[in-house]
Amino acid sequence: MIVVGLVLAGLAAVLHVYIFWLESVAWTTTARSVFGTTEQEAAATREMAFNQGFYNLFLAVVSAVGIVVHAAGSPDVGVALVLAGTGSMLAAALVLLLSSSDKRGAAVRQGTLPLLAVVALGVGLLL
Repeated sequence: MIVVGLVLAGLAAVLHVYIFWLESVAWTTTARSVFGTTEQEAAATREMAFNQGFYNLFLAVVSAVGIVVHAAGSPDVGVALVLAGTGSMLAAALVLLLSSSDKRGAAVRQGTLPLLAVVALGVGLLL
């Protein structure tokens, strides 16, 4: 189950790199159609989105480093890093879900892979 959790964490990291790209690189272009923002809204929130995108990137990096550390022979440290990254991704998705009912779908898409990774890793650690 640990391997399944690591694969799911890797997929979650890829998703969060994509979210980084949307928020920090493509906010006023491609991301407008994804997030349903107007040109004015995108311009007004550009700096906030740029910063928020980097949070998503850092969570992806922590998870990816954990996967690499695990594969390099330090499974305890690797799993701890992966759980820190995916747990934070999951927590962010829960905050979005609880604070913005109109963004329920985005919260579910953002949080499903991290949730599955955390559960798989938890089960793997118990076995």
